[in-house]
Amino acid sequence: MTGSEVSPSFRLAYVPGVTPAKWVRVWNERLTDVPLTLVPVAPADADGVLRDGSADAGLVRLPVDRTVLSAIPLYTETTVVVVPKDHLVTAAEEVGVADLADEIVLHPLDDTLAWETLPGRPALERPATTADAIELVAAGIGVLAVPQSLARLHHRRDLTYRPLTDAPQSSVVLSWPEDATTDLVEEFIGIIRGRTVNSTRGRRAQTEQTAKSDGRRPDAGGAGGAGRKATGTAASGKATARKTSSGKPSSGKAGSGSGSGSGSGTVKASAGRNARRGAGSSQGGKRGKPRRRS
Repeated sequence: MTGSEVSPSFRLAYVPGVTPAKWVRVWNERLTDVPLTLVPVAPADADGVLRDGSADAGLVRLPVDRTVLSAIPLYTETTVVVVPKDHLVTAAEEVGVADLADEIVLHPLDDTLAWETLPGRPALERPATTADAIELVAAGIGVLAVPQSLARLHHRRDLTYRPLTDAPQSSVVLSWPEDATTDLVEEFIGIIRGRTVNSTRGRRAQTEQTAKSDGRRPDAGGAGGAGRKATGTAASGKATARKTSSGKPSSGKAGSGSGSGSGSGTVKASAGRNARRGAGSSQGGKRGKPRRRS
């Protein structure tokens, strides 16, 4: 990551047809202190908005200027043809580009499909936007090929659509300026990729790095952990030595504790047992019958 400062907010651009709601919801749950602002942009303006810093990142359609922008592919959409509900195309579940050979196929200026050869017959003029082209389809002027999400966005009761099997498709990507990969951009990348809240990316990773640079010792596994373990062993050895010196047998393995303490404890313990056995023999003699005198 090249950015180290946290912005007061995160600005996310998105083009028509893209629905960022699920990712925005996760962002609001995780980063409650950083508001996310949505910036709607036209497809033709998306690159410019990202390059001039009007948005921190964007959900846009390919192509993007890869010389200055990074991009993570998200999904590729099905291309459909939008037609009036009573059109012959509606008799089939899906159609091919060849089936549109006799149709006027509208080609709006904001078209996102990279056609090598335009299908059908061209209209006299190109509509300015996809929304304008939809109106012309409803008026019976021609048909329109678009990504499925745009067909849904501009849904009308008098129109329908069918999949166009061999047409070019539109891919949606997350894009941002390569030299502005900030912590907040990393956070959003993590959300897009489904990382959990405990992932060590973004600001969390920076926090851990800051802790290391401050000289904090790790909780376990480092020199501090080994020192605590050694201290505990030494304390255990002292406790064992105190037990054996009191005359009780050691419950640990031979050689535990200090060498001199273990040896002394063993001698004392043996002496204690012999003393008790001797005392028992003497008392037993007294309890026996007295010998008769002749």
